[in-house]
Amino acid sequence: MSLELKKAIDQISKDKGLDRAMLVETLEEAVRSSVTRKFGEDIDVEVSFNEETGEIDVFQFKVVVPAVEDASSQIALEEARRHDPSVQPDDEMGFRLRVEDLGRIAAQSAKQVIIQRMRTAEQALIYEEYKDRINEIVSGIVQRRDKAGWIINLGRTEALLPKEEQIPREHYKRGDRVQALLIDVQKEGRGPQVIISRSHRDYMAALFRREVPEVDDGVIQIMGVARDPGSRAKVAVLSRDRDVDPVGACVGVRGSRIQNVVQELRGERIDIVVWNQDIATYAKNALSPAVISRIVVDEGESLLEVIVPDDQLTNAIGRKGQNVKLAAKLLGWKIDIYTETRYNEANAIGHGLEQLASVAEVPLENFLAAGFSSLESVSAATDEMLLGIAGITAEKIGNVRSAINFLRPVLDGNGQEDAYVEEAEREAGA
Repeated sequence: MSLELKKAIDQISKDKGLDRAMLVETLEEAVRSSVTRKFGEDIDVEVSFNEETGEIDVFQFKVVVPAVEDASSQIALEEARRHDPSVQPDDEMGFRLRVEDLGRIAAQSAKQVIIQRMRTAEQALIYEEYKDRINEIVSGIVQRRDKAGWIINLGRTEALLPKEEQIPREHYKRGDRVQALLIDVQKEGRGPQVIISRSHRDYMAALFRREVPEVDDGVIQIMGVARDPGSRAKVAVLSRDRDVDPVGACVGVRGSRIQNVVQELRGERIDIVVWNQDIATYAKNALSPAVISRIVVDEGESLLEVIVPDDQLTNAIGRKGQNVKLAAKLLGWKIDIYTETRYNEANAIGHGLEQLASVAEVPLENFLAAGFSSLESVSAATDEMLLGIAGITAEKIGNVRSAINFLRPVLDGNGQEDAYVEEAEREAGA
């Protein structure tokens, strides 16, 4: 041991960012472990690092006794007085041990303990550093492919970009620089595992915070993000300042701000949607660019029935249903899209069948359970088939036939529904 050891400790502390006192303590403990492994657990030793000489001092202590019973912990009075004439029984005497005499195996063991302690301390520092950086954008170099994904070198540590967190059809090669969102830091036996993502919805939100000052300072708030990674996304925004246009601020002059986000996401198309507390208004904004005629809200089922002009169905649904799927994900509601023609027909048929059930004094569910979903299906049925409806008797079949004749104009859309229903009910009552 020499000043070279002191220099090595200083260098490791500087390069790895580890506490120097911790390194010295680890070194002392490693040497102590090697000594006890060679001479036994009962040996009383003291190990200390000499800052002046850069050496490790190891002393073995023994108790002075008249007659030795345990040579590892005792020394005879006569022998002790050869070292110190003034020593008395029960005194403790320290004797320097030569570290070089520990042997090659003991020295190797000490080295392994030091390395392990350093690795553990470094991993603890990495975990503490990165666990506080979750939801931050990090940048690194593609290192290698792993069975679970790509390993990205972040500088102080490596991160995993799992397959499911990659943007589909995005390819990497060693040496590429990539950006991603830090989404998790997991403690593992071999060290902390940093997980990053490029497909996470919060990555897009983080990019907008970086590119749009108004988002970063809270003037514009991102209320939600729905992504089909690598293809299309919808971002809902709300302005806290009536003088600030949230869409314009996110798009930027000539689209400069949003283009930076689009380029980072390899061309992912982004719709900026104005958030609204009213779910129907919010849905209209989310389904843009489609033109919406009206929206029927079913709060109990969290369902929106969206009616669009016949020529807007394709725009509303989008390619492979992408527009409506992203809108539904953004809103957190189920969305059913209807053309005006289909919706009006479905409502007329359904309402007519409900009125028929009322005239027949049979629950509508009984008609549906028997397989009848429209007036036409009931009209085309034989008497035997109608008797299969729970609650329908031979006497009621005539009333059903009469009611169908009066209710049929409902299907023609002539606007006289209420009058026909009332007349059908009077006829059935007669």
